[in-house]
Amino acid sequence: MPLMMSEEGFENDESDYQTLPRARVNQRQSGLGWFLLGGWRVLCGSCCDCLAHICRRKKELKARTVWLGCPEKCEEKYPKNAIKNQKYNIFTFVPGVLYQQFKFFLNLYFLVVACSQFVPSLKIGYLYTYWAPLGFVLTVTMVREAVDEVRRYQRDKEMNSQLYSKLTVRGKIQVKSSDIQVGDLIIVEKNQRIPADMIFLRTSEKNGACFIRTDQLDGETDWKLKVAVGCTQRLPALGEDTDPQIHESLSIENTLWASTVVASGTVIGVVIYTGKETRSVLNTSFAKNKVGLLDLELNRLTKALFLAQVVLSVVMVALQGFVGPWFRNLFRFVVLFSYIIPISLRVNLDMGKSAYGWMIMKDENIPGTVVRTSTIPEELGRLVYLLTDKTGTLTQNEMIFKRLHLGTVSYGTDTMDEIQSHIIQSYAQVTSQPSGGSTSGATPSRKTQTSAPKVRKSVSSRIHEAVKAIALCHNVTPVYESHGGVNGETESAEADQDFSDDNRTYQASSPDEVALVRWTESVGLTLVNRDLTSLQLKTPSGQILSFYILQIFPFTSESKRMGIIVREESTGDITFYMKGADVAMASIVQYNDWLEEECGNMAREGLRTLVVAKKSLSEEQYQDFENRYNQAKLSIHDRGLKVAAVVESLEREMELLCLTGVEDQLQADVRPTLELLRNAGIKIWMLTGDKLETATCIAKSSHLVSRNQHIHVFKPVSNRGEAHLELNAFRRKHDCALVISGDSLEVCLRYYEHEFVELACQCPAVVCCRCSPTQKAQIVRLLQQHTANRTCAIGDGGNDVSMIQAADCGIGIEGKEGKQASLAADFSITQFKHIGRLLMVHGRNSYKRSAALGQFVMHRGMIISTMQAVFSSIFYFASVPLYQGFLMVGYATIYTMFPVFSLVLDQDVKPEMALLYPELYKDLTKGRSLSFKTFLIWVLISVYQGGILMYGALVLFESEFVHVVAISFTALILTELLMVALTIRTWHWLMVVAEFFSLGCYLASLAFLNEYFDLSFITTWPFLWKVSAITLVSCLPLYIIKYLKRKFSPPSYSKLSS
Repeated sequence: MPLMMSEEGFENDESDYQTLPRARVNQRQSGLGWFLLGGWRVLCGSCCDCLAHICRRKKELKARTVWLGCPEKCEEKYPKNAIKNQKYNIFTFVPGVLYQQFKFFLNLYFLVVACSQFVPSLKIGYLYTYWAPLGFVLTVTMVREAVDEVRRYQRDKEMNSQLYSKLTVRGKIQVKSSDIQVGDLIIVEKNQRIPADMIFLRTSEKNGACFIRTDQLDGETDWKLKVAVGCTQRLPALGEDTDPQIHESLSIENTLWASTVVASGTVIGVVIYTGKETRSVLNTSFAKNKVGLLDLELNRLTKALFLAQVVLSVVMVALQGFVGPWFRNLFRFVVLFSYIIPISLRVNLDMGKSAYGWMIMKDENIPGTVVRTSTIPEELGRLVYLLTDKTGTLTQNEMIFKRLHLGTVSYGTDTMDEIQSHIIQSYAQVTSQPSGGSTSGATPSRKTQTSAPKVRKSVSSRIHEAVKAIALCHNVTPVYESHGGVNGETESAEADQDFSDDNRTYQASSPDEVALVRWTESVGLTLVNRDLTSLQLKTPSGQILSFYILQIFPFTSESKRMGIIVREESTGDITFYMKGADVAMASIVQYNDWLEEECGNMAREGLRTLVVAKKSLSEEQYQDFENRYNQAKLSIHDRGLKVAAVVESLEREMELLCLTGVEDQLQADVRPTLELLRNAGIKIWMLTGDKLETATCIAKSSHLVSRNQHIHVFKPVSNRGEAHLELNAFRRKHDCALVISGDSLEVCLRYYEHEFVELACQCPAVVCCRCSPTQKAQIVRLLQQHTANRTCAIGDGGNDVSMIQAADCGIGIEGKEGKQASLAADFSITQFKHIGRLLMVHGRNSYKRSAALGQFVMHRGMIISTMQAVFSSIFYFASVPLYQGFLMVGYATIYTMFPVFSLVLDQDVKPEMALLYPELYKDLTKGRSLSFKTFLIWVLISVYQGGILMYGALVLFESEFVHVVAISFTALILTELLMVALTIRTWHWLMVVAEFFSLGCYLASLAFLNEYFDLSFITTWPFLWKVSAITLVSCLPLYIIKYLKRKFSPPSYSKLSS
């Protein structure tokens, strides 16, 4: 079965990719400075990528021979048909997680410091003071990763263990999705997922075709018609001994793709591609390990701290005069000051992330929200670009008929009953006419009206004509759930005219068409039956009107219209009906003065418009047309052009009947949510696989583009010159939204990537239509490279997975298009409106809390290192630790851990305020909560407090060294507790509990710390007043400064909360 699945057709010639802008960028990024500042990492990365590429080289795609029903005969080995979303396997889990941890400078540094304690000359204090925290960090991380992996494995297992019927020589057997092989004959029932790419051999539908839903593949929820291979569909039933000749060429309409869903009938197919060779998998990119911007910033700060630590150690050794084994002393100082970089930083941040995830999932205002990647909740607070899918994300994909315009009169939702009464009235006139036998579609009196164009038609007859045209001109098939077997019973049901309304569903390739047919049903003219050659309508009085379908001209994206020629059974009248987009129909219909204006009005309301027209044909006219049409269809050269030319000969001076307006229902609260995000400084890009007109309509109706904003539609371009001209035209426009199609985007990115992204980023909104899944991911990566801002992608279908995985933060919606996007995303929500609260409240809080927590933990390490430095410099630069053993472990854990960690409950404004003033979110994108400026402020605080605590203790100590330790350590613990209280903006009862609990723990532990403290001294008054005095001097000035700053230069949030 020679079906080539090569991607070469989609890959364009890349020789022109080296455009000027990119060359300029490359020029800038060279030289020694670049190499030292991270170029080495880029070079290493590119070498690894190159090796990986060689290892994973694509095997050559060639024609394959598939043995129907005999997979064992296939000579080649094909991939297993299993879905796999896991990052690791049982062997790579431990090395993989360790690599992910130790590629961070912070963790690698602690590993080196901990290992240095095995060298006797470098040993300072006890081994457990270094290894216990490191072991704890790694254990927490591994447990969290293992839980995530197990969840992924369970989700994959659920998909892989779905059962399908397989046809074998011995009859039907049940087989798991993951066990399906190339060559298997698989039976797929209605509403079942197609497990692999298949050739469509047979269907239970008697017309030899079926509908499939492709929303998981391309995001379009309209159904696609697939045709069974003719020779296998015609095969006689079992038992009839014939051996028909089977030799037929296959086309794209004989294929059934994996991850699509059968929408009608039962189908049998032969599997041709499995597992990672299926179209849906080839369309998705690999998931990457996402690292938050905050983690990268903290990583940079820890490098700065390490530099400070080395400089401090060198200064200490220099002041010693480089005497003796100075190199060993240098290393001892480095280990001694290792508390500058606290290991508890990672523990606290990781536990904080888990806490934020728990808070998000427990929020009753956004029920059903799931955090799938617990490492990046802070990213939700730093977003600048939101890239959203359209169908199913912004819209519900439910079409509703809203407007019918006849030129002189317009009907809206509230006046549809008038149309209904007109229809009932016009068909009542028909039945009252004493016509013989069956009913006729038009009364004799109406016939005279149409033949005499001078007579103005009554509104009633015009409505009747318009509704009849809408009921006939479409590609919709009514489907009745059969309660019996397959073919014979349905035919007998049709013979009895059992068209019960409750049992009927409509199937079509476009939801717009279904909406129109549903509307004609609601006003009294019902489509009850349709096959390839005829269709039947039911009038309000229950009579059946039959029409023969003579020709049908399907909708294409080039023609933007569809037509049908029908012959009415009762009268023999032949009519050519046509409907299409206003741009295509304006030149076809007779002159009128209202069409263009009304189309504009409806489009401004966000309605999708269709123009409906008709033309009555005489028998001779039709016969002449049919002969020319058939002749054109047989021509070998330029067949498409010749056929189009023959059809166009009919499309002249057609009678304009009406203009229809259909609305795609938006998701609940989409408009206020988009408004909220825009006010928060987030730029929204809509990436959709849908048509340009539809995408523009939704952009307007959802207020993605505000009403008074100009829209620049980027003209289709196919080469460098056209792209250059169009980009220049776009550059002259200011403050306008951009609408561009996927093909034009591809051309622009090939030749003018840098210029295009620069211009597009200045737009308040961008709409990309006809985007492929890989293109969506490409746009995300472009924004990341060119703007260095954080991106978020939100979608609900399988076609959004690549985009979601490429973005810094991916959000999936569990919608009608299945769960594929929500399973691949970092965060899963149930409705688009929940994104407002997720970002404004949880994202903002997570970032601000983590920034405060990270800096406070650093402060806690720096203050003790300052004390150590002061202590060493006073005692002749000796590399002796100030606090040993349990004091150091207790300081970082039980004495200060709970109050410091309680900062994850802090909030500067109430959630309601954050939602009311989204401008607060805009401040976060500047990254001011955690920057070198805020970090330096904390360094100064640490140096001041550490110096005061140490000097104070030394000035006030009596005669014994033990008193210095007791006074300074107690003052240090009290200072830390007071500093937490100073940092907190909104108190929570757990914070108060944490403060008192920690203080209680310290006081209780004094009884057991007699090897460090003199208990008889601790209970005396001098100890109490000395500790109180030192603590007061270290904290009071900071409280005063905070009060003055709050009074004279308050931050934006404090203005609101006051």
